[in-house]
Amino acid sequence: MAEAVQNARAARGPVRPRGGGHGPDTVRRSRGALLWALPPVALLALFFLYPLALVVRQSFRPDSGGTSLQPYADVFASEAFRHALWTTVWLAGASTAGCLALGFALALVIAFVPFPGAKAVARFIDVYLSFPSFLITLALLFIYGTTGIVGSFQFLTTPWGVLLAEVTYFTPFVMRPLLAAFSQLDTAQLEAASSLGARAPRIVRQVILPEALPALAAGGSLVLVLCLNEFGIVLFTGAKGVTTLPMLVYGKAILESDYPGACVVAVVNVLISVGLYGLYRVVSRRAGA
Repeated sequence: MAEAVQNARAARGPVRPRGGGHGPDTVRRSRGALLWALPPVALLALFFLYPLALVVRQSFRPDSGGTSLQPYADVFASEAFRHALWTTVWLAGASTAGCLALGFALALVIAFVPFPGAKAVARFIDVYLSFPSFLITLALLFIYGTTGIVGSFQFLTTPWGVLLAEVTYFTPFVMRPLLAAFSQLDTAQLEAASSLGARAPRIVRQVILPEALPALAAGGSLVLVLCLNEFGIVLFTGAKGVTTLPMLVYGKAILESDYPGACVVAVVNVLISVGLYGLYRVVSRRAGA
């Protein structure tokens, strides 16, 4: 009997240690992966986390010296900060709403209305996403600037001009996920709805829109984050009285040399952006983007 057991064990081969395979090879591979991860983590900490930590530390150090919350109290009590915060919020919200409406309409036309060059237009949107924001604003200056075609209206130097520039630039960021969602839409649903007598508005409202909601939410969240941090468009338009949080950081740091105040505004801007980016990631994950 003992010989039979020994023969069975010999046939099975050496017994592997239990515990999920934590043998020498696994430990060696784990150490190797850790060594490979150290350089990028160190570079990230050196070039991003360390400067960010300096900004946070400077926000607690007033010009009088020491460490206190006085810079935060001064900034929060200032009318300029409240005005910049309100301007940033309403511009970002209005721009996002405009991008969602315009992007949805344009994506519908490109995806469901057959016309020559539809694929070329869809590909151009991908290229458009790589354009810098100031380039679009510079192009608008030739139309709405002081020496532009309709420059007599002085439109681009108003908050509505900034809104137009942001909607023009950020709309493709909404269209891209919408076009991807429309490409996955089952055309049999559209044909069935059409055969039952549903008109185009009803098909859009009851068939296409429910399928596009996750993509709309993901694109809108991304545009909202980008609009909150937009600096180049506001600067290039030269809009009078339009001071957003990024512009306020620039003014306090460069023009007023108020570095603690600039750091306080920057910290607030970062907290808002990180919170909205977290929302964007959650929405994108649910949308499958």
